[in-house]
Amino acid sequence: ARAHHLPTPRPTTAMAATARTLAASVSLAARPVAAPRRAAARAPARSSSVVVKAEGATAEATDVYEVTLPKSVALQLKFARGNDGGAYCVFVPDETEFDAFEIGDKILAVSASFGDDVWDADSYGQVIYAIKNRNGDIYLKMKKMNGDISALEQSEKSSAMKAERAGGNYGAGTKEMQMQNYSKKKELEVQRLDMFDEAIALYNTKDYDNALIIFEEVAALEPKNFMSDNFQTATEVYKVTMYNIACCFSKTGQLDNSLQALKKCMGAGWTDYKKIRTDPSLAEVRTYPDFKAMIDKFDEPLINENAIKFVKGLFGGGK
Repeated sequence: ARAHHLPTPRPTTAMAATARTLAASVSLAARPVAAPRRAAARAPARSSSVVVKAEGATAEATDVYEVTLPKSVALQLKFARGNDGGAYCVFVPDETEFDAFEIGDKILAVSASFGDDVWDADSYGQVIYAIKNRNGDIYLKMKKMNGDISALEQSEKSSAMKAERAGGNYGAGTKEMQMQNYSKKKELEVQRLDMFDEAIALYNTKDYDNALIIFEEVAALEPKNFMSDNFQTATEVYKVTMYNIACCFSKTGQLDNSLQALKKCMGAGWTDYKKIRTDPSLAEVRTYPDFKAMIDKFDEPLINENAIKFVKGLFGGGK
């Protein structure tokens, strides 16, 4: 069977010491990924200015509002994955263009990656994919949560555990809650790796768009306040996922997005710079004017290029 290119493989405990080759011959069964559902026919306003529309008499009288923003403006907002898998606002710039937004507001629908279609915001990965890939203005249908950020918080401790902690005791309530948290954590880790494998399978079939959606989900599931035994602040899963996101964007010609993903990858602790400089999946982004300056900040050449040119010049080889 013909070998497909495989981006960085599923992380394992051994990956910290060595990485398997990217060009591997594999056969993975990809689970079907449903196409994003379209919302009821409503095309985003095609405007270069900020447009806000509330469903009701006033924005204050409704829980749902609609905003159309230029992409450069929309990208200033920051979103995170909620406990329900949706996309929630976690940062709002202090500027008049963003007066309609509040931290905790949830995206209900988003303009498709191209055209005038609108997608229901079924998942965080789909929303981020649509925003990053769209060239025109970005339409967002938002649900106002009135400051409720419970969807972004970790599950509350049980009342029994709280009471025991307050009394300085360790009892059945604390032990039970710790076991539940451990079980949930392990379940989430397995789910995350399954999603990673699914994205790899889609990549192998050159379905880069759907692979991107799932890779974005995997990245968003990075544990908060992570710290490894060797003081790494990002999991191997996150680093490898950001690398593969960069590969997908490079393959689809989204070079700026690819470069940004590589920055996050290396900023999280990825140190295999040779792979970045030689991987065929990143061939397109390596042609990007800002690529060399970016990677040199993380992987400074052993010998400065200017020094090489100077030495060549001394011997008449500086042409």
